[in-house]
Amino acid sequence: MSVPKTIHPLPVSGPRQKDDTKIALLFILPASIGLVIFYFWPLVRGVWLSFTSWDILTPARFVGLANYQQMLQDPVFWNAVRVTLLYVVINIGVQIVVALVLAVLMQRLSRSVILRSVVLAPYMVSNVVAALVFLWILDFQLGIGNQLLASMGLDRIGFFTNEAWVITTIALVNVWRHMGYTALLLFAGLQAIPDTVYEAARVDGASELRMFFSITLPLLRPILGLVLIISVIGSFQVFDTVAVTTNGGPVDSSRVLQLYIYDNAFGQFNFGYASALSVALLVILLVVTFLQYRVTRAGQTDLN
Repeated sequence: MSVPKTIHPLPVSGPRQKDDTKIALLFILPASIGLVIFYFWPLVRGVWLSFTSWDILTPARFVGLANYQQMLQDPVFWNAVRVTLLYVVINIGVQIVVALVLAVLMQRLSRSVILRSVVLAPYMVSNVVAALVFLWILDFQLGIGNQLLASMGLDRIGFFTNEAWVITTIALVNVWRHMGYTALLLFAGLQAIPDTVYEAARVDGASELRMFFSITLPLLRPILGLVLIISVIGSFQVFDTVAVTTNGGPVDSSRVLQLYIYDNAFGQFNFGYASALSVALLVILLVVTFLQYRVTRAGQTDLN
């Protein structure tokens, strides 16, 4: 009697997974090339030039830490750091508060696309155009702003010519231009907060003010931290508004760090020292960004 053979069914293979790694690398290749050429290589070259003395006309000469020693003893550099920090504090402080109020109003009162377009409109204006417009509006003699002050019996103010007013004025000009964009970023963050959280708070009798501080701000913290980091980095690099309106005056009261770097590089052709100043700005931004990220805990969320 023969024993029947056991027939094992062949394994059925599932659909074969297609490896898209090569295609993905092909797509990111152009961006990677641009990143290396326009960001990574200039960064490496800038760090190298910070240890040299170079005026374009002659070959770069290695001088070690001489540029950094000069920077630490340069009163104009420290004044530029102080002015830049003052600008950042005013600009970010006012901009974040105004943008947060606008975002909450858009969330609570109206989600109209037209309203968002109106809020974003100032961001569509270039920094140079915005600076020129406000330079004309706030001109000491002919500006409509000072004309209104004079018509009300008040003294004219040298918004761009008075040391006490100039950096505040420049900061507020940039607040006007960027607050709509910042408000839309925060508005997008508000959209991620569930309405059920607010409904539960209303049932418990919480007021709008209580909900704002107890619900909106804590749940908006990651987006708020990210927006704060982006805004601070951009504020430290302010240049065009200052260059168009005051060019650092009066008496260096608006000479921000970026303008001082530009003056050394393209005004005095001292590219080695300008590179050292740029490295100092990079270090400041890295430290500030790290501290902001840790303090705001931007990588964490309470929406669980």
